[in-house]
Amino acid sequence: MSYQAEFDLFWEKVKESLTNYNYAKLTLAKTIGDTELKNIYVRPVLNEGVFSLSVTARYKTEEIESFHTIDETYMILLSYMNKPFLTALLFTTENDITFKLNKKRVGTIITQSPTFKNASDVILEMKEKGL
Repeated sequence: MSYQAEFDLFWEKVKESLTNYNYAKLTLAKTIGDTELKNIYVRPVLNEGVFSLSVTARYKTEEIESFHTIDETYMILLSYMNKPFLTALLFTTENDITFKLNKKRVGTIITQSPTFKNASDVILEMKEKGL
């Protein structure tokens, strides 16, 4: 995968946003063709004080949610890049970071002004509790 090095850099930004308590949301979007799987959303969750990431796969007719560690989530999302998703969007309170695959499947990272003013509720709770 020629784009994995760029995706790794993108994933470092995801981990930084979690560590710095400014993570708002993460979405995989822009599929190749008409697919059953439409989007994947990643949000942090605390289950009995234990941090994990909720990965919600939205299909045409249903949604399937699963819970994973940061490393497991990385492997899941990487497996969906280029089949069927071309874009991963990380929203933080500092900026929006987009990982894109072009037609030649070369990955690029684009940084833009932030869409969200507040981090996710779970991230704010973690900051408050010092987790």
